[in-house]
Amino acid sequence: MSSRATSFSVTRSQLSRRPSVSSRLSFAVSTVEQGEGAAATNAPAEQQIEEEIAEIKRYEDFTTIDWVQDAAQERLRRKTRRRKHVGLYDHGRVSWRYKLWESYDAAQGWMVVTLIGVAIGLNAAFLNIITEWLSDIKMGYCTTAFYLNENFCCWGEDNGCDNWHRWTGFYPVNYLLYIMFATLFAFTSAILVKSFAPYAAGSGISEIKCIIAGFVMKGFLGFWTLVIKSVALPLAIASGLSVGKEGPSVHYAVCTGNVISRLFDKYKRNASKTREILSACAAAGVGVAFGSPIGGVLFSLEEMSNYFPLKTMWRSYFCALVATAVLAAMNPFRTGQLVMFQVKYDRSWHFFETIPYIFIGIFGGLYGAFVIKWNLRAQAFRKKYLTKWAVLEATLLAAGTAVICYPNVFLRIDMSESMEILFLECEGTEDYQGLCDTDKRWANIISLALATVIRIFLVIISYGCKVPAGIFVPSMAVGASFGRTVGIIMQAIYDARPDSAFFAACQPDEPCITPGTYAFLGAAAALSGIMHITVSVVVIMFELTGALTYILPTMIVVGVTKAVSDLFGKGGIADRMIWFSGFPFLDNKEEHNFGVPVSVVTTKDVVAIPVQGMTLRSIEDLLKQPKYQGFPIVEDLNTRVLVGYIGRTELRYAVDRLRRERAIALSPESRCTFAPAPAASAVTPITPPVTISSSAADYTSSSSTSVDFSRYVDPTPVTVHPRLPLETVMELFRKVGPRVILIEHRGRLAGLVTVKDCLKYQFKAEAAENPRDDREIAEGHERLWGWMRAVAAWVAGKVDRASGGRIRLASSVGDADERVGLVRGDGRIMDGDEDGVDDGVELESR
Repeated sequence: MSSRATSFSVTRSQLSRRPSVSSRLSFAVSTVEQGEGAAATNAPAEQQIEEEIAEIKRYEDFTTIDWVQDAAQERLRRKTRRRKHVGLYDHGRVSWRYKLWESYDAAQGWMVVTLIGVAIGLNAAFLNIITEWLSDIKMGYCTTAFYLNENFCCWGEDNGCDNWHRWTGFYPVNYLLYIMFATLFAFTSAILVKSFAPYAAGSGISEIKCIIAGFVMKGFLGFWTLVIKSVALPLAIASGLSVGKEGPSVHYAVCTGNVISRLFDKYKRNASKTREILSACAAAGVGVAFGSPIGGVLFSLEEMSNYFPLKTMWRSYFCALVATAVLAAMNPFRTGQLVMFQVKYDRSWHFFETIPYIFIGIFGGLYGAFVIKWNLRAQAFRKKYLTKWAVLEATLLAAGTAVICYPNVFLRIDMSESMEILFLECEGTEDYQGLCDTDKRWANIISLALATVIRIFLVIISYGCKVPAGIFVPSMAVGASFGRTVGIIMQAIYDARPDSAFFAACQPDEPCITPGTYAFLGAAAALSGIMHITVSVVVIMFELTGALTYILPTMIVVGVTKAVSDLFGKGGIADRMIWFSGFPFLDNKEEHNFGVPVSVVTTKDVVAIPVQGMTLRSIEDLLKQPKYQGFPIVEDLNTRVLVGYIGRTELRYAVDRLRRERAIALSPESRCTFAPAPAASAVTPITPPVTISSSAADYTSSSSTSVDFSRYVDPTPVTVHPRLPLETVMELFRKVGPRVILIEHRGRLAGLVTVKDCLKYQFKAEAAENPRDDREIAEGHERLWGWMRAVAAWVAGKVDRASGGRIRLASSVGDADERVGLVRGDGRIMDGDEDGVDDGVELESR
């Protein structure tokens, strides 16, 4: 009988008996003597299996990447490529084809980074142009060309021109049109996000930090998310909501990198190389948002990546450089500036100004702590009660923001334009609404103070609504208005007492106080306070101004902000959102001293698989239980001597491939073997995915047929001793990156531990140190929801009566218990195997 052609079929003689030790040893020797020839024959089969398993893992949502396994797979790919191109040698010498291929492979990374940088720069330029036009169209239009914003329409003019017309000459009508445009923009943005790409909502920085660390979120970096984020972001900014575009800039930049890198095989199935690209894209996103390529690289290093080798830093710098250069070439503002609020200072500062600088730094720390605390409460309320009405919430927020902000001249305009005005010096520049007029000084102080308070409130309730929303620029706008207030007060004090010894360092022939620099430092303080970043803020603000003399004041302000912020917790808003959403992420910003061994958090009741004895039916029953993501392999269930580990994905793939390619049906009672043989690669030149052996004459005999899954067993899983400190195990998870660590005591399996187990204990320890009662918060949320229901019922009744019953707004207003996407409002840690996904989320990789 002839042997079958499938990879699972073997001849009857092969099934009849197991090769003897001497025959296997002789075959191993002959294989070694044959050199790379036999190994090259084996490489395609090994590579095919690895690629098929990697393809399956790409579509496993809410799981974590095992970086140890990924590194092993990358080594196998490199080995396979070397063997594959052995034939490109000519008589022992390297041929020109091999040199060409090697050069292309080495240059592929730089080609990808260049393409990504160009795409990010172009996207940022177009978004800037569209955002400015949409922001200005709320208040008027250009008679010369309708597509021009106010700056381009009145080019060279400081305070408007005849070509730019308000919609009407009647203030109340302009007020109403402003509200209508803002509401329409927010509604359009929210409906686009909900209908096509729910992951396009929010900032995205928290999720990207988890993705770079190895958390798989299917569709979050997909093509449709990129498209909708790019379209809905200008609408959300132009609506006047207190949200920024800098955080979403990082998201669409990383989406761009993910989409483009997937076109290249080198990055398609390699998670570690994709991680390098995503880190570089995050740097480019910040670079184009602030016109600060070096600051973007430092931001990616300080905030985004927990693994940042020198090669990644160099590629991040190059990507940010390309993106910023393309943005500069596009010159969207036609002023040579990369961002609207880019300014230049030619005056120095005085040492006595250190006192107000410290005051501004204290404000930045308090602002960050206050906003983080109350925004998390607003997020909890939103997830519990407003999930069903995400579009309505964003629309009403925009309408309410427009109603509140239009009367205030500093809140009415776009936040970037507002910062540009507040940063500027008074001499030789535009005097916006009498900002530099000494007669209106106290009126400006009151207006700026109100703008600061109102903007803080709006940031708290707006950040987190279901539109593309960042918090960088809103925080900087808050800090700028507060800093300008402090600067004007200092200027008033100097004008009242110019001869005071406190101002002895001032020169008589030039202005002593520059309020614009206080606004600049206030923006730096607020940004540092909300994100808990330091070095990158200093570099970003330096690149924005180009003022070397203000590096030291910026460092003083940011240092004070950091000190105050650390009194209220280590993490910024992105880190707190990771905790709130329940992502399995170990932050490296906090140092813990639990003083307990890892055995305290170990899961001891572990389902293990013996090397021999389990039937195929039992294996399939285990795979039907979704709570198991992998299985330790032991010699037997009594001694539990650890042999290896097999992941759920690998085992599922092996069983499915056996069922798919097996020509003859296999009995469910077939015995399964999981013994990893160290010399298996030397026994057979081509290891079949599943080996079938039988000593009986009947090929389908169920009692004697066995299935060998040894190919898929990891013989060297990461193991630790039960008495190893928990802090050391957490460092292993951060730096080595395994999905699971097995606990081994004297060779026996004692349990396993995951990132989730470590986080659970960390949260319990923190709760024990700082106990709190959330019942009062829950009762406050319930009362607020009751008031909102009462107001909604009253409005619905009025509309119903006014329309004669033709318009009915009342509906079943119940508690929104649904959860959109992956967010957990109660702060529970995700297991990594959740199945609940948003409807409509595209099924693309990552």
